[in-house]
Amino acid sequence: MARNGDGDEEQPQLPPRAASSSSLLRRPDPLLVVCRCFSVLTCLTAILCIGVNVYSAVRSFKDGSDIFDGIFRCYAVLIALFVVLAETEWGFVIKFWKILEYWAGRGMLQIFVAVMTMAFPNYSADETELVLLRNIASYMLLSCGLVYVISGILCIGCLKRARQQKQITRDQAIKDLEELEQRRGELEQLLLAERA
Repeated sequence: MARNGDGDEEQPQLPPRAASSSSLLRRPDPLLVVCRCFSVLTCLTAILCIGVNVYSAVRSFKDGSDIFDGIFRCYAVLIALFVVLAETEWGFVIKFWKILEYWAGRGMLQIFVAVMTMAFPNYSADETELVLLRNIASYMLLSCGLVYVISGILCIGCLKRARQQKQITRDQAIKDLEELEQRRGELEQLLLAERA
């Protein structure tokens, strides 16, 4: 240990701490951000299809005009709920229905729901709001399904999964680095306390 001019011992200098991991920029991957936004749009569109089909089913059962249309709408609601679950990429759903992991399969399911929502256009002229909602919901979900099918053919889903895995690995590495820095800080405090 070196002595300063007053005869006191100087404390040993600890090496400078590496840049804090909180200062590391956690920039999200632009592809993953776009995929999340598109997934939210698809979920909202599927929920709109659910609403249209529920209203149509209630109308069919209430006036008794077409029981088969009501039953058909109930099936459309169940499959549209499945579309929403698939968009959340919940591990339970993907585990049992592997086809939904692939974007082309997911897109075909969305197109099927869009066609089911559009089917049986036997509404009266006074239900223009329902017809408008049905058309908006069907065409939006059809568009989302087509985007998924085309993206699946172009292997963008595989690219997204690879980038997701890379992001998870990076986040885990940053978390481990933060824990190491926290532990290093605690050890430095213990070392300084013992020398004081």
